[in-house]
Amino acid sequence: MHRRDVVRLLASALPAAAWWRASARTTPLAPIGLELYTVRSLMERDVEGTLAAVAGIGVREVEFAGYFDRRPDALRHTLQSLGLAAPSAHVSYESALADWSRVLGDANAVGHHWVVIPSIDAQYRRTLRDWHNVCDRLTRAAEQARAAGLAFAYHNHDVEFQPLEGRLPYDVLLASTDPALVQCQLDLYWIRKGGQDPLAYFRRWPGRFPMVHVKDMAADGRMADVGAGVIDWPAIFAHRAEAGIQHYYIEHDEPADPLASVRASYHYLSRLDV
Repeated sequence: MHRRDVVRLLASALPAAAWWRASARTTPLAPIGLELYTVRSLMERDVEGTLAAVAGIGVREVEFAGYFDRRPDALRHTLQSLGLAAPSAHVSYESALADWSRVLGDANAVGHHWVVIPSIDAQYRRTLRDWHNVCDRLTRAAEQARAAGLAFAYHNHDVEFQPLEGRLPYDVLLASTDPALVQCQLDLYWIRKGGQDPLAYFRRWPGRFPMVHVKDMAADGRMADVGAGVIDWPAIFAHRAEAGIQHYYIEHDEPADPLASVRASYHYLSRLDV
């Protein structure tokens, strides 16, 4: 091959190479999951039918917020039959104080990897000292979870971003717990509602957020289906590696039509390349 032919061949390959480099920088989010609190009204009436409908939308991971009187082994069988995984479940802070062994046993029976504390009742968090006590209790719960073969995380609302005695409780929690034990499930609506920037937390605490709740915010501050609000999802998920995100759970606390809401949010996220 003459030198001029080599040059011509390389030149013709440049557009394709540029396209490959650009496409390599963007990948779809996967797997897309659902926090089942979104469809709790349907789960109360028909657990198996609701899970089947969710799987039919394309969701492949679910997070439980209660088992709706189903046995853990029965739920595991249902999930397997539908091709669903349940990496995590929300369990109450009170259960960590009083009935933790049973909770951990149930989590293993269903097949969870994570147990997540979703909130702290006001009686336990009135002062900054209370928050330090919470951190101690979360650490002990996380140690017991690890001994049972499970990982542990804490889920925020907006109260953690309201200053208390000059500090943000969320900052106290992050600084006072061992990331090898206590990870965070960042609710991306509630952190915005609390006036904070998730990207700032990703930079400050890289790798600390293996799970996120994906819910959007309307211009008036109310919850919206993902993609129908004002939150800049491409900007957030462009930093997903820095954050350490492994699981993306769609959520809407009060959807007018739960399955329609899940479908709209899934449709948006499944087409989002970042």
